[in-house]
Amino acid sequence: MPVLARGALLSPFKRPHPGAGFPRAPLTVSGLRVDLARLAAYERMCGFPTGQDALPVTYPQVLGFPLAMRLMSGRDFPLPLLGLVHTSIGITRWRPMPATGSYDLSVRVDGLAAHRRGTEASVATEVRAGAEVVWESTSTYLARHRTSTQGPAAPDPAAPDPAEPLPAVAEWRPGADVGRRYATVSGDRNPIHLHPLTARLFGFPRAIAHGMWTLARCLAAHGVPDAARVHAEFRAPLLLPGTVTYAARGERFELRGGRTHVRGSVYPA
Repeated sequence: MPVLARGALLSPFKRPHPGAGFPRAPLTVSGLRVDLARLAAYERMCGFPTGQDALPVTYPQVLGFPLAMRLMSGRDFPLPLLGLVHTSIGITRWRPMPATGSYDLSVRVDGLAAHRRGTEASVATEVRAGAEVVWESTSTYLARHRTSTQGPAAPDPAAPDPAEPLPAVAEWRPGADVGRRYATVSGDRNPIHLHPLTARLFGFPRAIAHGMWTLARCLAAHGVPDAARVHAEFRAPLLLPGTVTYAARGERFELRGGRTHVRGSVYPA
């Protein structure tokens, strides 16, 4: 919470721009061990099986989130922390990760890029067991602002999907409290996820689900190989409460409810 408060206080003074400077040094933590009670709560929240000595493929992102928050709340990070939207993630898990293991984490900002709706930052997370890289990810976070330049092509939530829709597998009805419940197990307390009132301050009519919750929920249903590559795009906000359809075929999956909220794929690494 102190980190979020610092980021909130600095947010009005940030002037996001793809050419802005950003912190180059990574933040690291060594000898990290998993809180098994918190892990079990996360697994229940996202639909992963509990009681297994293996971390869900998305959980290292949760472990690295405090470091990412420290980076993105700093004075030298040019995007305002409040209202940042997670737009995509690529994950590689090189081997299973025991829940009882000890890990070294590092998080760094890889760069900034123009986006048609503002400026996007790439944030990379790496997890090592000893000298071995066992898990890594790259996420993009969008600061929405007016821009006179056209960024690289990006998914348009209003555009029709070019591919044939994937077949429906299940229907889910996330409640109004999903954002608050996921914030408790993940530490991500961005106000756009918590209450309708705080979400409206950033242009959303109601609170929206965390992108990482929608992804974790899909991957729990889809299944992930021990060594895997995951890529997902968070295409449109999922307003809470809501009704969504989980759909999948082969390596591909998506979550849709009128619009496609998340679309992704899973391949062996």
